[in-house]
Amino acid sequence: MSPFANNALREAGKRCLAWMIGGLLLVMPVVVHAQDAKLTNIIVTNTRDDLLLYLSVKGAFPPKIAKTIESGVPATFSFYINLYRKRTLWPDAKIAETTLTHTIKYDNLRQEHQVTRSWDHNSPHTIKSFAEAQKLMSEIDSLTIASLDQLEKGERYQIRAKAKLDRLTLPFYLHYVLFFMSLWDFETDWYTVDFIY
Repeated sequence: MSPFANNALREAGKRCLAWMIGGLLLVMPVVVHAQDAKLTNIIVTNTRDDLLLYLSVKGAFPPKIAKTIESGVPATFSFYINLYRKRTLWPDAKIAETTLTHTIKYDNLRQEHQVTRSWDHNSPHTIKSFAEAQKLMSEIDSLTIASLDQLEKGERYQIRAKAKLDRLTLPFYLHYVLFFMSLWDFETDWYTVDFIY
């Protein structure tokens, strides 16, 4: 058989597999978990020099997402955090904008999770327990939002934050069926915290 025929058969097999999986996903019951995820425990505080933020995501690991991660598919959470100075007659002035990512990947051979957080110098944390890995993925603690030099005493400020699960990265031949997997996406609402400095 010619190399061209081998490649054509291989591609046809991948498409067939993708269509079969897509067909199975169409008949499976769809349960949407996106509305369950929310930001909680949002705390704004400061040190002598910096404005700090603490928060966590609740409901970010419904069973389908947890099972997919445990099968070795990496997942990434993105956190969007903005700091505004509130103004009465003008639009609010954006002072700082931060986007963070947390990525989790399970190693089946070593039976351990690797969590990488962009704001934590991207140094990987290796953890055996999935519960501990979930906690690292879901929490931001002591994040510097802005220098206090950027804030004015007595002014009103607002922090707006949300979290989103980026689309799961599936093997190449399953990308044909990604549009069926929106049930694995979540995006929280924007949460706001108002404060006076």
